[in-house]
Amino acid sequence: MKATTTSTTSSTSKGTGTVTTSTSTSSSVVSTGACGTFGNPYAGGYTAYLSPYYVAEVNAAIATMTDATLKTKAAAVAKVPNFTWFDTAAKVPTLATYLADAKSQGSNIIVQIVIYDLPNRDCHAKASNGEYTIANNGVANYEAYIDAISAIITQYPTVRVVAVVEPDSLANLVTNLSDPNCSAAQQAYLTCTTYVLKTLTQCNIWLYLDAGHAGWLGWPANIGPAATLFTQVYKSATPNRVRGLATNVANYNALQVATADPITAGDNNYDELLYINALAPTLASNGFPAQFITDMGRSGVQNIRVAWGDWCNIKGAGFGLRPTSTGLPTSYLDAIVWVKPGGECDGTSNSSAPRYDSTCSLSDALQPSPQAGAWFEAYFEMLTTNANPSF
Repeated sequence: MKATTTSTTSSTSKGTGTVTTSTSTSSSVVSTGACGTFGNPYAGGYTAYLSPYYVAEVNAAIATMTDATLKTKAAAVAKVPNFTWFDTAAKVPTLATYLADAKSQGSNIIVQIVIYDLPNRDCHAKASNGEYTIANNGVANYEAYIDAISAIITQYPTVRVVAVVEPDSLANLVTNLSDPNCSAAQQAYLTCTTYVLKTLTQCNIWLYLDAGHAGWLGWPANIGPAATLFTQVYKSATPNRVRGLATNVANYNALQVATADPITAGDNNYDELLYINALAPTLASNGFPAQFITDMGRSGVQNIRVAWGDWCNIKGAGFGLRPTSTGLPTSYLDAIVWVKPGGECDGTSNSSAPRYDSTCSLSDALQPSPQAGAWFEAYFEMLTTNANPSF
């Protein structure tokens, strides 16, 4: 679970934890065949589901804490909804449990998930390499994984599902095809993503393709190629349930800043709002009327990275703006969300461990750290203490 930050120019990320708000008018609707039209999934009084898995992780952490103030703040964190990552096929059956639980809570509940199991996953890094390989029936295995998700969602037509599709994957195809690992995975990534769009067509699901972040695809040289690729994928299976794009997943950029972090020099799109406002019109002109959700889960503290491309367990980070679909600064934005569950590790700093990525041993990475996805207690406590707004 991580966001790489690779650019054809350079990389750095920056923003503040404050937002200048205006009334959002993100009410655009898109035709999706038999489902008719669909708008912002977060509008109309819908409430995001609290992941029992994450709540259990936080409660286990609280049980080990001795500081009363920290315990109180951590308990508040557990009440903020985030996304559940399905990064292995073995986790998929738990989706049925979550959807049944959400259904039991009544109407107007959104279950937020991340689809994350591509073959040759994480082609330009190592920390989040997945269970499938292209050479070993990976595409077929992935399609079976998607079929299993689809079957479960079909069983719960009254529960709304919002899904982020494959963090980092398409962005790597924009900037990192010079890496032989990514060029070798290109066709499989495109085939599998199209399969997602063709299969997850239930009227109760909203899809957001992952779109990297400002320090990756926000560079002027990357906006056009990114828009071209996203539109190509969007049009590869129509009608579909793609509402738009997700940005800043598992990263640290702010939504909006008054002054750019020096590490963003050369990129006019130095925060997520600037990136969204630059990318959206280009997408629309290509025939993809995309809306956006943006991950602010770990964006509470800025000016803490040595380089914008640093993504692993950044020291000094804090929980950021709370999820909301109101008072947003652009009509392109459907919602602020927390996609990355804060406290789940980005990658290990143990150089002898499987899936070690040297980025996790840089000077701005908190160490020692466990494997990607494992609970990182020290990091959770740091995020909680440094939260902006505070808990």
